[in-house]
Amino acid sequence: MEDSTRRVLQRLIRRIPTPQLKTTLEKWSGMTVAQRGSMDYTQTKWALTEKLLSLCEENDWTTKHITELEMIYVIDNPNQGMWHGFQLLDPEDDAHSVELTQFKEQFKSHLGELVRHVSVKIKKHTDEAVWIRIAWGDSFSRPNHLKPTYVVHHLQTPYVFVTGLTSKQKPLLSQALVLSTRHHTIKDANLSGRKLTAIRDLLMKQYQQVFPTNFPSPLAEKNETVSNPKIEREQAGPGAHRHQMACEAFGDGMLPQLQSAVYKLETKFKDHTNRTMTERDEPFKCIVKFESTNLLESLRYCAASGIASTPVTPLLSSIPLKGRNYFVITDNGPGPSSQMHQSQN
Repeated sequence: MEDSTRRVLQRLIRRIPTPQLKTTLEKWSGMTVAQRGSMDYTQTKWALTEKLLSLCEENDWTTKHITELEMIYVIDNPNQGMWHGFQLLDPEDDAHSVELTQFKEQFKSHLGELVRHVSVKIKKHTDEAVWIRIAWGDSFSRPNHLKPTYVVHHLQTPYVFVTGLTSKQKPLLSQALVLSTRHHTIKDANLSGRKLTAIRDLLMKQYQQVFPTNFPSPLAEKNETVSNPKIEREQAGPGAHRHQMACEAFGDGMLPQLQSAVYKLETKFKDHTNRTMTERDEPFKCIVKFESTNLLESLRYCAASGIASTPVTPLLSSIPLKGRNYFVITDNGPGPSSQMHQSQN
């Protein structure tokens, strides 16, 4: 067994929590039934690692086998790093007809032309998502399997989700994706988070949305407590209206668990009492960040309960509307109003 394979296996076993190790190994084809039965999961992580290292020697596992095991774990537990959303643009006429075998061949071929030493493994998940694991090398070094990039793409859609990508690798991956999916370009969707399912559902609109109508019917209030009937009758109309507007802005039912939203301000400082700052030519710059275990749920509650005013400001409603959680706010001309411009970063 090569030292590089040993290091990859050791790192992976340390990464997998002991309660999940058995489930992950049972999905892997690298062990025989007898070898699976010989594993004692009541042992310490160190003892389990040593056992697997001995089996690695016995079975002559290669890095290829270990990366297959890693992909099983990452696919089942995707919320391990920061995921970033991208969108493919300008599809060619035959973009909708690209199927898995063709995509795999094209992607590996194009990336191999751009990078001399690169290792690519592609696996289709049960939800039809194509998972790609890339270990990057260069002209002089072998692929580094300790720091892989993971890419998730649903064929016949323009959406791509990536984690573990450096700025140096980004143009290489972008070119390979554009060519293999039959598109002309790809852009940063300015959407990121640690929960892959959350940013996927938000960008692909896979959650219960509420659309305004000319004659909206108020949605039923949820989790209401019994209070004075007269007060209830007086507040029923405004309360239902707030709830309707909150759901139109953020969605109804279970919302994607987005954890943050960032607003980068590059505006003129406006305060007639502070001439020093107001008369500066340079824009006033700061960053405002909202964080929550479920940001959209929190914002919806604030609007529905009256904590935040309705209609909801576009600064907040643009998160689900545009499928983004990173905004750059700049002045819209000489007046006091401002607008959100898409970041080019």
